[in-house]
Amino acid sequence: MFLVVTVFSVMLWTQCINADIHPQQDFDLQRFSGQWYRVGLAYDSPEFVPWRSYVQVSNGNVTYDMDGNANLTVWGTGLKGCMCRVYYYQKTDLPGQFNYFSDRHQILKDITVVESNYTEYGLVVKYKKIVKEFSQVSLYGRSPTLRKELVERFRNYSLSLGFSANSILTPSFVDPCSDCGH
Repeated sequence: MFLVVTVFSVMLWTQCINADIHPQQDFDLQRFSGQWYRVGLAYDSPEFVPWRSYVQVSNGNVTYDMDGNANLTVWGTGLKGCMCRVYYYQKTDLPGQFNYFSDRHQILKDITVVESNYTEYGLVVKYKKIVKEFSQVSLYGRSPTLRKELVERFRNYSLSLGFSANSILTPSFVDPCSDCGH
């Protein structure tokens, strides 16, 4: 009976998701800003497959400017030690949805915050066209570990968008790099 209720709940929840990915209603960038840990990643790119076993919980910080644009500074271990990356996200007409140019893929991508309670977790979709090479779903937490229910919600959401089960990662090891200067 529990299994039937769980499957029905997941089906009902996924039916609420449109084919279009929409930002969280009444998104508040100021409340979303601050320190986050990426505790989950769904990424189906064939180029990423060899790197899956190296994924760690990464750390980052979201800031915003007076125009409503967002900056994400992420630090983590690279080939030459701790490295820092800064992403500049331009606001769109929809609060919670941003654009940025991907230097790596040479395309304009969108970033959509689809769900957050601001104090515990955030669910973010990168490139909502859902193309294997470019699209990602990330689960962010204010701490490096989240409740199991939130991790399951992330898994189910990623599966509902067509990501394979093998592409959904929830690393347990936290990257030792703590900020961009060290």
